[in-house]
Amino acid sequence: MSYLKTISNGLVKENPTFRLVLGTCPTLAVTTSAVNGIGMGLSTTAVLVGSNMVISMLRKFIPDKVRIPAFVTVIAAFVTITQMLLKAYLPSVDKALGIYIPLIVVNCIILARAEMFACKNGVVPSIFDGIGMGLGFTAALLFMGMVREVLGNGTFFGVNVFGDSASPAIAMILPPGGFLTYGIFIGLLNKFSKNKITAPGCPTCGGNCSSCGTEQEVALR
Repeated sequence: MSYLKTISNGLVKENPTFRLVLGTCPTLAVTTSAVNGIGMGLSTTAVLVGSNMVISMLRKFIPDKVRIPAFVTVIAAFVTITQMLLKAYLPSVDKALGIYIPLIVVNCIILARAEMFACKNGVVPSIFDGIGMGLGFTAALLFMGMVREVLGNGTFFGVNVFGDSASPAIAMILPPGGFLTYGIFIGLLNKFSKNKITAPGCPTCGGNCSSCGTEQEVALR
């Protein structure tokens, strides 16, 4: 397995926010500014990497009947550590993100990677999977935060970019602006990201593309 490919999958092909549509609640809530987006994304990345690592290490010892409670316990431990570090070293970020830091415990991105990847793969691949998914989530929040902050507040990382020459569109930092920005990013990524896959109903061979060599290019959904 290529570790760089694992990371790139999390960034683009399997981006948890724009392709898998996971973690929607914090995505819409904290992306009113770019700084908040980075803070939430990196916090989630730290929890992803740590929980993936520990769950992978314990995967052979956790009974199937209690694997979900066990996963949540591990995730909660790393969320607590992350929140304590934020309170100690970045109190302004902790205050801005508020309840959404503790809510990382129930972020479906983390639980999904624990269930689908970490409990089935070794420690090192699981760490890189956490890095890739975390960076993909961070990038998505950063891009959305930059767009909403510039259009809705007239600032870029807190620096005024328009001065008094224009009035910002306040709706962009409100819930409607979050949904609008989210939908536009998903639409653009689906529009320009295409992948050649073997598809049923091949016009040449009737579905057995491996025999005729024909590939149909379809948009990933």
